[in-house]
Amino acid sequence: METSATRPDDGTVPALRLTGLHKVFADNVAVDHVDLVVPRGSFFGLVGPNGAGKTTALSMAVGLLRPDSGRSEVFGVDVWSDPVRAKSLMGVLPDGLAMPERLTGRELLTFIGQLRGIPDDVVAQRSQQLLNVMELNDAERTLVADYSTGMRKKIGLATALLHAPRLLVLDEPFEAVDPVSAAALKSILVRFVSSGGSVVLSSHVMALVEQLCDTVAVMAKGKVVAAGPLGDVRGDNTLEETFVRLVGVDSGDWEELSWLAS
Repeated sequence: METSATRPDDGTVPALRLTGLHKVFADNVAVDHVDLVVPRGSFFGLVGPNGAGKTTALSMAVGLLRPDSGRSEVFGVDVWSDPVRAKSLMGVLPDGLAMPERLTGRELLTFIGQLRGIPDDVVAQRSQQLLNVMELNDAERTLVADYSTGMRKKIGLATALLHAPRLLVLDEPFEAVDPVSAAALKSILVRFVSSGGSVVLSSHVMALVEQLCDTVAVMAKGKVVAAGPLGDVRGDNTLEETFVRLVGVDSGDWEELSWLAS
């Protein structure tokens, strides 16, 4: 019997499909039966307030956290029943990625390439190209422990790209990154999508998502409250205005802070 794990990709299946993803921690429902489709070739933005369930949902989507129920498919391949094949199709940059601190950037790429079984000559060639593109050549002998936040994000993205994935899943890739490094990362991601790749990006920064993404989903309290093309989701408003309306942000009671008034 043919399953999603064995069915050939005929070019119509989405880059990522989440079906009924559900996760509970103690008494807290972190992700509540989430359904989501990321079209292939899209730059997909996932937004939501802190605690909305974005990181938990993405962790389950890429195989880092087992869901209580539901499924995740990457180009039709089930992440949990065929993890090796699924993970060969995607590159992942988790929020707060831990890396071997006592390796240089080149050594880290070489190590990741060996773990993935990529031939040594291919690893060497791709590592050099990635270091060039990420503008990390001058720091290739610097230990990761001494990297700035922007440098760590860039080398993390390089490790995610090393095996030539078709989908990138990035959790807060621009958080605490300086403007120069952010510009370099944006350029790389835009080129990746324009060359046929797909990107899923979570962020708190609405202006960034509006600038980069063509498709978005808004999460709140573990649920997807809106999803679709950027223009359809935001309507005649900015994405931030739509986000505030959908999520229902409470600005609090200013009267409690009346002592701040002059």
